[in-house]
Amino acid sequence: MAHPPMQPGWIESAHHECALGDFRLESGECIEALKLSYVVHGDLADTSRPVVLGLCAIGSTHHRLDFLIGRERAFDPAKFTIIVIDAIGNGLSSSPSNSTRQPGRQFPRFTIRDMVGSQMALLGKLGVDNLECVAGASMGGMQALQWGVSYPRFMRNIVALTPMAKTAPWAAAMNHAARLCLEGGSGGMEAWTAIMHVFAMRTPERFARDVPNATEVPGWITQRAAWWEAQQSDPLDWIYQSWAYDAHDLGTTANFDDDTERALQSIRSRTLIGAPELDLYNPVEAAEFAASLIPDCTFLRLPSTSGHLAATDADALSAEFLNREIGAFLAR
Repeated sequence: MAHPPMQPGWIESAHHECALGDFRLESGECIEALKLSYVVHGDLADTSRPVVLGLCAIGSTHHRLDFLIGRERAFDPAKFTIIVIDAIGNGLSSSPSNSTRQPGRQFPRFTIRDMVGSQMALLGKLGVDNLECVAGASMGGMQALQWGVSYPRFMRNIVALTPMAKTAPWAAAMNHAARLCLEGGSGGMEAWTAIMHVFAMRTPERFARDVPNATEVPGWITQRAAWWEAQQSDPLDWIYQSWAYDAHDLGTTANFDDDTERALQSIRSRTLIGAPELDLYNPVEAAEFAASLIPDCTFLRLPSTSGHLAATDADALSAEFLNREIGAFLAR
């Protein structure tokens, strides 16, 4: 897809693309001529600054963490070089929607570990051999924890917001219902929007702030669906990423014999996990479970009633809190 229209708070930055050739997936299948899209905030040639890797959430782009990047924010380009990579299947990196060799449903299914493996391959191409921090929210937080298991000595710190170490049945049910909407024909996008932008992303309290009058709900959903379609996001790309989301389990990483707890205990990086009191997409209990097992982990309760949106700039107070707390965590 083309880059989506710029939104308030997004950072204008040059887009780069790295060709990784034919990329073998853990299934044994291959993405032919894999390309990863990425942006750099700062100067990669300046080796005096440590490198932060930013990861994107399901259906999102390299702008997902822009609210944490900038002068006097958690990831300040005056202190760090920040690389943010578009995950496989998001429409900017190789995806069902843009692959010429494997278009549409000919594109092979991939996993979150495949995303992480491709990101490591890109860093190798860029000459990056260690990271100060790997950071992400939602599916980005899930990738960040996978980084900690797959490459335990590669990064000093991990910041994982609203993550899961193993996808909860509730989250998989949300994704499955949303896929049924997208594959159901007429009205599917509005139904998908109701599930993902209302029930999954928001709490009842937050939705009442966004749409204070019940009679306004249908119109809000219609407008939100139109906004999402204007982002030029391909539904099939989202479906493929949601399959990766549903299948995720750190315990199925090689040599862990389906033991999620042992995989979490193998993480050697200092880790910060953040979650609100209530999240109706990735259950808070999943974040608490991960934090309880990682040896050097701080659990951060986000002061937000916005639900899954707590780890975005859609909640200004939570965004300010995250910038302050992540900055302090990295400074310690």
